[in-house]
Amino acid sequence: MPISVYLHDSVPLPGGEALIHGHAFEGRPGGARRALLPNGPGLEVYDLDGLLAGEQAPAAVFPVPWPGWDRGVHSVSPDGTFAVFSGQRAVRAVAAGGTTLWEYRHGCWGPESGHPHTGDEQQVCRGLEHGSCRVSDDGRLVWAHVVGEDGEDEQDGCELWVVLDARDGRELARLPLEDSAAAGSHHVAHPDGVHMGLSVGMGQDGILLHWARLDGAEPVSWDLNENLDRILMDVHPDHEGYLTMEHYGADVRLHALDGTVLAEREEVDENPWDWACGFVDARTVLVSTGAEYGEEDQDTRHWLLDAHTLEIRGAVAYPPGTRHGLARPLGDGSWLTHDEESGTLSRWTRRAPDGS
Repeated sequence: MPISVYLHDSVPLPGGEALIHGHAFEGRPGGARRALLPNGPGLEVYDLDGLLAGEQAPAAVFPVPWPGWDRGVHSVSPDGTFAVFSGQRAVRAVAAGGTTLWEYRHGCWGPESGHPHTGDEQQVCRGLEHGSCRVSDDGRLVWAHVVGEDGEDEQDGCELWVVLDARDGRELARLPLEDSAAAGSHHVAHPDGVHMGLSVGMGQDGILLHWARLDGAEPVSWDLNENLDRILMDVHPDHEGYLTMEHYGADVRLHALDGTVLAEREEVDENPWDWACGFVDARTVLVSTGAEYGEEDQDTRHWLLDAHTLEIRGAVAYPPGTRHGLARPLGDGSWLTHDEESGTLSRWTRRAPDGS
């Protein structure tokens, strides 16, 4: 069944595809929501609602600490006063003016042996591997996926999930990730403000998925890695489970926090699901097909699913002539698309802007 939708906002935003394809979005419905967009040597931070209302100037710009480093997944504090960057050999907190607030050194993600790793030239190692970091929603902690520093005995070169004090970078806890061989990773903050998710992509070797919380000084963690094939996608806005996608799009699943599968939806019409999916609101999930294998944006179809059963409600019917590609659900009843040809960022809803 086709489901008609409405264009709520549309603004020019070259480079805005990072909001759809990457991990450049932080915040939750009802609170501050930020768009984090790399632009040359800086990380530009926008208030998402202000951006969609036509405010073109970023709320803050944080200089990227290391020349030439264009990987890693970074994060910004809830009050927007500092950014935390995931580098090749360090996690660094930086104020808007570029002042280094603290740095947490770790082993090198690059495979080049014998490199001196001195100064900010540390970022010249070859290789595409990287980690990620995420400031907690209360601004107190930084969760970071890193490599163990040389000389740490059994953890030398082992990947670690560390919890840092956001004030000074002091390590509060660590979790060895003994089976991890990351190509890259990303964090997903649970809206309960307590739990943090980590999804580690290992290329053809699969995916690792971990959840954790800090219980006093001790981290409590569990994983969902029986088959090494599930990407952590999104968390229900009312805490009623989280979504994962099978590595190659064979199915999407809804899980309880302990990993129990609550619902599952296999690929539709023999077309695998695309990796981008999430909660439009507490009742609705949006998933797409066609972007991975289609040749044009128009080959991409968006499907609305029941958020509790994952039953298909219907396919989104966009107005004629619009280009949409993949989508980024926002959890407030709307979702974003970006037309790379025109550089236009659009927000869509099932209700007309006048509420009808």
